[in-house]
Order: sequence, then structure tokens, then C-alpha cells
Amino acid sequence: MADSGVNPTAAALLGLLHEGPMTGGQLMAAAERRLAPYWSMTRSQVYRELPVLAEKGLVRLGKPGPRMSQPYAITAAGKRTFSRWLAEDPGRDTIRNPIALRIAFGQLHSATQLKSLQAAANEYHTEALARVREQVKNARKEGDTYDASALEFAVAYHKAALSWLKSAPVSS
Repeated sequence: MADSGVNPTAAALLGLLHEGPMTGGQLMAAAERRLAPYWSMTRSQVYRELPVLAEKGLVRLGKPGPRMSQPYAITAAGKRTFSRWLAEDPGRDTIRNPIALRIAFGQLHSATQLKSLQAAANEYHTEALARVREQVKNARKEGDTYDASALEFAVAYHKAALSWLKSAPVSS
């Protein structure tokens, strides 16, 4: 956390709430739809952050809906905080790739395990690449060049992962 006083997950929720009031479940769905190709958030993170944002006055609670679902709306203070967060230095990204971690210990795997790992990773990245390319196409069709640009990062990531997987040593 820097000057804005919010972490990236909280900031992402504030950003999504610019679209209008949403329940925790709706926020999770919006995060999955818009951000998941390049930013992960868990349901527990969303539900942990919402009360904190409300306590800070950055969101306000709406009238409970069906099954006691609680909508949240961004406040003026939340919009100011989000604007401050946007202006902050984003810091350095971190890479946590579970496949690369396992390949790093490849000498301790069997050849069968490594080949299976590579095949599963190839399948995942191929499918994810197709999905995110469709999302880019839809974002462009809707005229959302910023969303399309962020999604292009995910396209490049999956292409890079597939390229790397071709050169990863998977047979002993």
C-alpha cells in the first residue's frame, strides 16, 4: 500500500464499482470477466476487502437483496482514493509460475511426469489464449481500447508460455 492506502485488490474492486453498484458475487463475476486473464482475485479476497472499504467510507452498502445479498456502491471518497491509486507507482510485478517451478526441479521428476506436466500446460495455455483473443475481439468491438490493451498482455503471456513450453526440457 502506498499513499492511497489501498492494496491492488481493493483498488480493483473500486475500479469495478465505477460501473455501478454490485454485490460481492457480481464483483467476483466482473473481476473474472474483465481482469482474470492478467489479474487473479479470489472470492475470499473480495469478501475480505469489501467490509474494509466500507469501514473506510470508500464504498457504501445498499439495501439487501435476495438471499441477503449486499450491494456496494463506490463513494466520492472511493473515487478520489482510486484516482490516487492510479497515479501511484505500480511497483514491480512478481512472477509465480507453477509450471516453471516444477520444471526447475525437473531432475527430480520422472520423464512421464514431465511430459504430462508439459501436455497439461500446453492444453491450458492454448485454451486460455483462444479465450482471451475472443475477449480482445469483443473489447475492440465495444470500443474499449483500454480493456483490449490490458487483455493483449494476457495474449502475449500465453503465447510466451506456449513458446517456452516447446523449449522446456521434458525428457531425461
